Order: sequence, then C-alpha cells, then structure tokens
Amino acid sequence: MKKILTVLLIITLSLTLLLTALENNAYNKAYYLNQFEQNNTVEETGKTMEELSIIADDLIDYIKGKGFDPLLVPHFNDKEIAHMRDVQNLFDSGRALKFISGGIALILLIYFGVNEGKRKLGKKLFFGLFANHIVIALLAVIISSNFNKYWTIFHHIFFINDLWLLDPKTDLMIQMLPEQFFSGMVVRIMLSFFIYLSIIQIAGLYYMKKGREGWKDLRNTRKDI
Repeated sequence: MKKILTVLLIITLSLTLLLTALENNAYNKAYYLNQFEQNNTVEETGKTMEELSIIADDLIDYIKGKGFDPLLVPHFNDKEIAHMRDVQNLFDSGRALKFISGGIALILLIYFGVNEGKRKLGKKLFFGLFANHIVIALLAVIISSNFNKYWTIFHHIFFINDLWLLDPKTDLMIQMLPEQFFSGMVVRIMLSFFIYLSIIQIAGLYYMKKGREGWKDLRNTRKDI
C-alpha cells in the first residue's frame, strides 16, 4: 500500500509542479513584450507596442478566467475568439487539476512526514522525482527535432476542432503569437519545471541527511529506553 501511495505522491507532486510552471510562464507579461520586440510584432501587426501591451493584458486575464468573450471582441475576430474559448477551458481544467493534485500531494506529504519521518520522506522526494528529468530530456530532444510537427500533434490531442488553424495573413492572434513565441514558451516551461523539481529534491536531500524519523518510530524508541 505504501508503494502505491509513494507513486501517487510522486505523480501528483510532479503534475502540480508542471502545471504551476505552465501557468507562471503563460501569465508572464514580460515574456510577451519581449517576444513582441524579438519577432517585430509591431511591423507584423500594424499595432503600436502600447496597443499590443493592452491586448496581452486582456489575453492573460482571459486565460486566467478573469473575463469572458467580450474582453477579446475589440481585438480579435469570431474564429480567434472561439479558439480562445477552447484555450480558456483548457486552462480552467488545468487549474482544477492543479488544485486537486496539489491537495492530494500535500496530504501524502503530511502522511509520510508523520508516519515515516522527514528522513524517509526526503529519500522518496529526492530519488522519486528523478524520473521527471529523464522525461524532460527526452521531450527536449524530440521537440527540438521538429517543433512544428509536435506542436501540431499537441493541438490534435487537446482540441476537437480546427479553430487553431489561423491565417497569418488575416488573423491578429497568429501574427502576435507565432510559432517562435510558443517554442520559446515551451522551453521556459520545461526550464521552470526543472528548477521547481530541483528545489524539492534539494529539500529532500537535506531531510534525507538531517531529518528525523516518524513519530511512531520515536515513540517506540522512547519506550525501549
């Protein structure tokens, strides 16, 4: 039973960290503005940087679930808004999944911390999370080989329509957010995920070396004394 709970802890904790990394980068306006400059978005769209900044604010608020379609109406056409509706639904599902997985992970952390102690919990975290580094490395190799191919596969998996197929000649959204924008975003998400994992593993290593046993073990030890 403990092995199953340990696997569940690693999965839910990893999922929570991944979704946190995704959100933190998707909501990072500084990245949007930096990409607008690098991709010559002012020239591409005919919008000023001030206008693009406002649109970025509205897009971020929209995927955060802070607004509905009228928030995007001044900027985008019907097809673009319909696609963003699907994107918003994905982010809503992601947030719900993050809170559920985070809650389960927290309960399991407390359970193992109390019953097995910080030392054993630290060992689970340090070694258990290493699998994610292998996944990150494999994804980096696969995606870098042909980002467009795998970005298309991603859309076929998560969208049940073809609204994401926008025209760069007529659709502002793809002009603002070209492939380079998303390839850079994916790199940042994987890097953030790696950093979050490493922080938890460092904490795990510390507790593995310095932590105490669980309260049950301590109680039994005191009885023996």
